[in-house]
Amino acid sequence: MRYKLFALLFATAFSGLYAQTREHILFDDNWEFAFGNASDPAKDFGCGTEYFNYLTKAASQHNEGPYSLAFNKSKWDAEWKSVTLPHDWVVDLPFANEASHSHGYKTVGYKYPETSVGWYRKTFKMSPEDKGRHISLQFDGIFRDARIWVNGFYLGNEPSGYIPQVYDISEYLNYDGDNVVAVRADATLEEGWFYEGAGIYRHVWLDKTDPVHVAPFGTFVSSTLTPDMSAARIDIECKVDNKGVTPASYSLLHKVVSPSGETVAEVALPECALLPKEGRVTSGSVTVTNPELWDTENPRLYKVNTSVIVGGRTVDEYSTAIGLRDVKFDADSGFVLNGRRVKLKGVNMHQDHPGVGAAIPDALQAFRLRELKKMGVNAYRASHNPMTPEMLDACDSLGILVIEENRLMGVNDEHIRQLRAMIERDRNHPSIILWSVGNEEWGIEWNEKGNLIAEAMREYCHRIDPTRMMSAATSGGPNVVVPVDVAGYNYIMQNPMEEHRLNYPDRKAVGSEETSGCGTRGIYYPAHDRGHMVALNRGKDHRDSTYNVIERGWKFYDERPWLGGVFYWTGFDYRGEPNPMKFPATGSQFGILDYCGFPKDEAYYLKSWWTDEPTLHIFPHWNLAGHEGEDVSVWAYSNADEVELFVNGKSVGRKVMPKNGHLEWQTVYRPGSLKAVGYKNGRKILTKTVETTGKAEKLQLECDRNAIASDNRDVAVVTVRLVDRKGRFVPDANVGLSISVDGPARILGVGNGDPAYQASERPSERGARSYEVSTFNGLAQILLQSGGGKGPVTLTISGDGLMPSDISVKCE
Repeated sequence: MRYKLFALLFATAFSGLYAQTREHILFDDNWEFAFGNASDPAKDFGCGTEYFNYLTKAASQHNEGPYSLAFNKSKWDAEWKSVTLPHDWVVDLPFANEASHSHGYKTVGYKYPETSVGWYRKTFKMSPEDKGRHISLQFDGIFRDARIWVNGFYLGNEPSGYIPQVYDISEYLNYDGDNVVAVRADATLEEGWFYEGAGIYRHVWLDKTDPVHVAPFGTFVSSTLTPDMSAARIDIECKVDNKGVTPASYSLLHKVVSPSGETVAEVALPECALLPKEGRVTSGSVTVTNPELWDTENPRLYKVNTSVIVGGRTVDEYSTAIGLRDVKFDADSGFVLNGRRVKLKGVNMHQDHPGVGAAIPDALQAFRLRELKKMGVNAYRASHNPMTPEMLDACDSLGILVIEENRLMGVNDEHIRQLRAMIERDRNHPSIILWSVGNEEWGIEWNEKGNLIAEAMREYCHRIDPTRMMSAATSGGPNVVVPVDVAGYNYIMQNPMEEHRLNYPDRKAVGSEETSGCGTRGIYYPAHDRGHMVALNRGKDHRDSTYNVIERGWKFYDERPWLGGVFYWTGFDYRGEPNPMKFPATGSQFGILDYCGFPKDEAYYLKSWWTDEPTLHIFPHWNLAGHEGEDVSVWAYSNADEVELFVNGKSVGRKVMPKNGHLEWQTVYRPGSLKAVGYKNGRKILTKTVETTGKAEKLQLECDRNAIASDNRDVAVVTVRLVDRKGRFVPDANVGLSISVDGPARILGVGNGDPAYQASERPSERGARSYEVSTFNGLAQILLQSGGGKGPVTLTISGDGLMPSDISVKCE
């Protein structure tokens, strides 16, 4: 897990025992961005065309590209704009019918060399007191094929858009003047078949440490619980590097801190010697009695605080967050957490959101998880790449179980380098229960190569992390899942799981993907010309289609205890892959929630069977103008024992709810009302009414939080609902809105969940305090980001024919 700094900015010794310790500095502010060019060096700032280019000399004095302090912007026909990271430049690009279908028809990729290369620059200063310390730059993720320079020195290249990069820049810095870091990202090629964005879309960090320090991602903390869960043995591996030029001796002190902040165990390790430029791994163990366990309901987190001591002084401090839990997969019992069988109620997720693309702020990561938890979700499969570190932090804190997936399946050095980078960075996260090494590898899952590659990757996974099992997901080919620890089955209709159960009775398995319904929120009649579709699980001709149905999946997995659980495709809609639709649809419609996180009808099916919260949801809505006199099928999702439906005041029947099912009534549409009454043990427990509404006249605003941090990056999520004069939600209202902000905040982005929405979702200027968005079927979303100041913020919304409305948030 990402380490948490607990001794920040000790500019001078705190006492005789402490030297200058680690500074872990967020490096996201004050960057500049400009487009380069993927095919014309003259439009790419001449990169690589110099007589002595960046590969021929360490730092040629003649180079004047963006990586040089001598760079002159006025020489080049390019517009540089100020940006704050994380940043995804694809958000601002237009859509085009001829662009990549899988990536959401955005004008990026090999067809668009002028918008597929981006340059970033940042000028910064160092203190003379930093000279002699170890200074490094850490990039959590750049999409993609990123080259990095500091002061003209070429640091390296990372071809993958999902792997962190850490560079030692100590010898390249000017400690008494300006420094410049430059990044060239090239998104010409795609790594996935879904929207991936482009640019420095994850955080950047500047680390200052003593030359003797804990290595990047240098701790590996694992725990073993006694059978009665009364004690936990904690094993701590720690790699310490000596980046100096003289030998050094060091010792380690590890302290285990409880969720309440109490030190409950510690171990001091004997002194070790390190040669210059050498690293060493040492191990120690402690026991914690009566541990507070990490689980889905109470995700309690401990910390292991590590001190590196040289010559009696603490020279580095490093903190690792951990959870004490016991995880098992069993061929008969499925998934077992802390001795208790838990069904995985999961979703697959990509990593983009309206208004920000792939550059999701930390607070928005947590918001997305909270919306999923409302539906009963307890598990998350990272499809199909290593996750953003802050998303894993949120999973740890919220009790979400994770399957983390490698991007490339293979066994050469590059494949294993990426696999190792993912596992070594993330293996301390208690939320992670499985490593997945591949997904639907059609070229190998049907033949012996799939067996051999999966077998080899299994051994690499066990070598890097012996505490977890590994998996791979198959779309039907049997070979790739034979050697894995836990078979991942993508779709019931593609995998003969019952047959596999007979042939491989000892096989552990999960449903790594399953269909959810595939449809547009609030659409009940075909509208393909607008890029919208009716959820296929309700279509009479689609009961057995590949896309359907959500309840088929849950029934299957719930009835088979030997299966660990299911991961629906997907939790949220995402940009790209609008299958089976095409342009003007630019986003998928597979989600249980739409692109903004607004629930579709199918979300309430899961809420009914995945939570104990009394739930009753009926649909369609009753604003079906133009369909008067037509037959309508009314559905109910509920965990009530029985549901009675009234149409325009008249009962059309009281029915028993089948387990893991739904109810249907046939009626004729006439404006008026639907009312459903839910009964439990013969008692009325719930009533839900849906009425034909008037036109939208008012706005209802709701914010996910009352206060946000005044740190220039925290985000509040504001939901806009359109209601009629009586305050009833208008589910088919599409109205243009004007947004204004007063106070120390700005509009980060907007959205509405429409998979065919092609208007701009982000202001062109970072400090924007006014913008526009249209509602889609009665809803819109605004991302409000804090500025640097404190005080009240008022967000005001207006629209044609609507009474203006406002909502206040505190920046503190």
